[in-house]
Amino acid sequence: MTVTSFKDTNLFKPLKVGNVTLAHRVAHLPTTRFRAADDHTATDLQLKYYADRAATPGTLLVTEATSTSARTGFYPNIPAIWESKHVESWKKVTDAVHEKGSFISIQLWSLGRVFPHALAKAHGLEVTSASATYPSDEFKKDAEAAGMITRALTEEEIKDIIVTDFTNAAKNALEAGFDFIEVHSANGYLLEQFIQPSSNQRTDKYGGSIENRARFLLELIDHLLTIVPAEKLALRLSPYNTFQGTLGKDEAIHPIVQYGYILDQLQKRADKSGKELAYLSYVDSSITATDFKQDDAEFVRALYKGVLLRGGAYSYYEDAKEAIVKDAQDEKTIIGFGRVFISNPDLPERVKEGHPLTPYDRSTFYTNDNWGYNTYLRYNEETKYDKEVESKVSPMSLVAKV
Repeated sequence: MTVTSFKDTNLFKPLKVGNVTLAHRVAHLPTTRFRAADDHTATDLQLKYYADRAATPGTLLVTEATSTSARTGFYPNIPAIWESKHVESWKKVTDAVHEKGSFISIQLWSLGRVFPHALAKAHGLEVTSASATYPSDEFKKDAEAAGMITRALTEEEIKDIIVTDFTNAAKNALEAGFDFIEVHSANGYLLEQFIQPSSNQRTDKYGGSIENRARFLLELIDHLLTIVPAEKLALRLSPYNTFQGTLGKDEAIHPIVQYGYILDQLQKRADKSGKELAYLSYVDSSITATDFKQDDAEFVRALYKGVLLRGGAYSYYEDAKEAIVKDAQDEKTIIGFGRVFISNPDLPERVKEGHPLTPYDRSTFYTNDNWGYNTYLRYNEETKYDKEVESKVSPMSLVAKV
């Protein structure tokens, strides 16, 4: 099968997600870009980035990972949502997206053991996780060089992170005007550090068994459902993730067993209370290197009946066209793109019409200027950007400094 245009596929049929209706099923996945301000407020560059990608009405955009609280970790120039100034800055972004007729989801992020130790120390903070473990020897060396260690969270601290940090972040996100709140429980960050046995060596009620390792996540979801309407709450999972050392090659427990339990619990909650999540974001297994059988999303769909946002391998666009058509046949599946949405602000239109895509430049992903950020063009656009000029354009906070 040769795919040239997706115009007549499910990809361009409307889909109800929560209380909104997407005009199509091409979504923007979270892409960390380090274009926030030094105080973690959203910036003018971010506002333009999201507004440009919202220009096709009815598009779902998921923001870059956004720090839930200082104590659960952050990086320089990533956005946050723990203070009023963060809310004020993000509100300008959500307003811009809504003016274009599109929708935006914030991804709540907690780093855990990958919070850089030197950075934590500089801010008078600790690095905490499920257990006193490190994702690699290099992380451990960096911790020792900073004169710090990774410490296991106490049960009391876990509860406080749920009822204090996530409550504050969720309320702030609603105030900032986000349509959805996506909890990041993937890619080796704090919540997944509790799920995987390689990073969770606890012997209390948050460790040991499959049920215990899932407890933090499920308690968090249960709590957030008392604050956030179910139709606005979402979750991101990566069952086959090997990034940052969470899924070891010799794990005794297959990911399907651990994540099957989590999916079953989510579905049971939806069936019992009617509080089905707005969507479940699933990281495609084919982008990870693991010894486990690649069952992909089949087991996810078998256990979970709600809306799925799938993404990962689709960024290899030309090779993934047939898979996109196949996966989009599921009536409740959204197809998410990251890297190719970076380099194609009008991606939904290009996919629909079969226009060629602009290749992305990976070297600009994690820089802190405008080159390779807002300098990608729409199809047939003739605007010219000068690399030397744009490389000197730094992000400016959307909130005036007091």
